[in-house]
Amino acid sequence: MAMLKDIEGSTVAVTGGASGIGLAIADAFLQRGARRLILLDLNPQQAEKAAKTLNAKHGNKTSFVQCDVTKDLDKVTKVILDTYKTVDILVNSAGIVNERNPRKVIEINLTAVVEWSLKFLDVMRTDRGGRGGTIINMSSIYGFMVDPYLPAYKASKFGVLGFTKSKGHVNNFKKTGVRMFAICPGITSTNLVTDYKTWEPEENREEFVATFGSMPWQDAARVGQGVVDVFRKAESGTAWLIQGEDPISEV
Repeated sequence: MAMLKDIEGSTVAVTGGASGIGLAIADAFLQRGARRLILLDLNPQQAEKAAKTLNAKHGNKTSFVQCDVTKDLDKVTKVILDTYKTVDILVNSAGIVNERNPRKVIEINLTAVVEWSLKFLDVMRTDRGGRGGTIINMSSIYGFMVDPYLPAYKASKFGVLGFTKSKGHVNNFKKTGVRMFAICPGITSTNLVTDYKTWEPEENREEFVATFGSMPWQDAARVGQGVVDVFRKAESGTAWLIQGEDPISEV
């Protein structure tokens, strides 16, 4: 189904789209010809500023819907479908790092990804009257790599990988016409990596910072461009590592 790999003329919704990787992905899809971009974010000031920036850069294609991904799924889906009729591409990018509140980490990083994916899968699926589409879930290099740090965050991102590879399995794609794949960014310069909270205030702090420092870093724009590159080739149920200057690779 080659149409699922065509960005030109598509309607794209991005959760956590007001900053960081989410905003970079939104920008990259608009650069490649998306017709409409819906930013979904909890922070209205940040999102309005982001939408204004994107509209100045790409023409008046971006709108913003305030959204708590843990609570507003049904309400926001109705707003989107009433306004735009359909979504061709959903990017589940909202995420936090906060080891002191593992429940919140799991709710935002994993439970919301599962729920939003299932909801939009039902909207998109060709066997129930939809037009097909693509769902992109943000995992992490910490969705498969193990070290002693950020266990709750890792649990959430391992979960995203397991869900996406299972629900995106080729057998499900053949039934639904909806492609689902995961992106695993390496360490990316965003607020997420400067504003994290560990379980103990100084737990393994020096080791942790040293480990981070020794890994390849990248900026959010690298991930945004990487996502649209992967979009054109990824099979359903796959996952892709975007890390530093390394070639993008399947994991």
